[in-house]
Amino acid sequence: MWGAFFGDIVGSRFEWANYRKKDFELFDEDSTFTDDSVMTVAVAKSLAECGEKDDQALREAVIRNMRQLGRKYWDAGYGGMFALWLESDDPIPYYSFGNGAAMRISPVGDYARSEEEVKRLSRIVTEVTHDHPEGLKGAECVAMCIFLAKQGASKEQIFERVRRDYYPQIGSLTCAELSKTYLFDETCQGSVPQALACFFEGTDFEDTIRNAISIGGDSDTIAAIAGGIAEAFFGMEKKFIETVRLFLSNDLQREVGMIEKKIYRKA
Repeated sequence: MWGAFFGDIVGSRFEWANYRKKDFELFDEDSTFTDDSVMTVAVAKSLAECGEKDDQALREAVIRNMRQLGRKYWDAGYGGMFALWLESDDPIPYYSFGNGAAMRISPVGDYARSEEEVKRLSRIVTEVTHDHPEGLKGAECVAMCIFLAKQGASKEQIFERVRRDYYPQIGSLTCAELSKTYLFDETCQGSVPQALACFFEGTDFEDTIRNAISIGGDSDTIAAIAGGIAEAFFGMEKKFIETVRLFLSNDLQREVGMIEKKIYRKA
């Protein structure tokens, strides 16, 4: 999940001012965490609290933690429908296929111990809001990529899984072409394959993040998705994690510290 935080913070200042090149400073005074990071913490906290419990307990924890953290960080940049969900007295799924499903899913890939668990946990934490098939697919795909990377799968193996089970068009996407033609798209189907292309072309963690910014679009979310997978595959330098800590609030830092003690379980 640190890779998702990193990508979110780096991409935050480019979301509405796309920079379609790779030669930029990773952080500056305008860099900040957004809803991508807040909701990633909410999912991770829910897994730490209830991942070993039954499906309903986890579902209730996700709703509770998303709403508590979402309301605490109300200015983090939520989409309109999700903001209404946060405010509602009776929060129910709203058939969304927005990329919010995929931006927050990285803790599932870190936590799961089998492909079956990836699928089950991904569905539970996603369907509380994003119960459209495309939303569910986008989230599961990202979580599965992270799980496979942590299991030692090669890029070729991960690519084939994506092409076979999720996005057959992945082979036609290149960062060079996307940087010329890609437009802002907040859907899973219009941003998850693009984020994956940034990972598949990335030579290391940092290069993946730079790819994600260079294609434009919903930069913080594209980079958060790509960053979560890149962390699992390439690893992440300690200096990058320490830099991320500087941008998180003290409260979020405490939450993450408690989460980490529980979420990285032994198989």
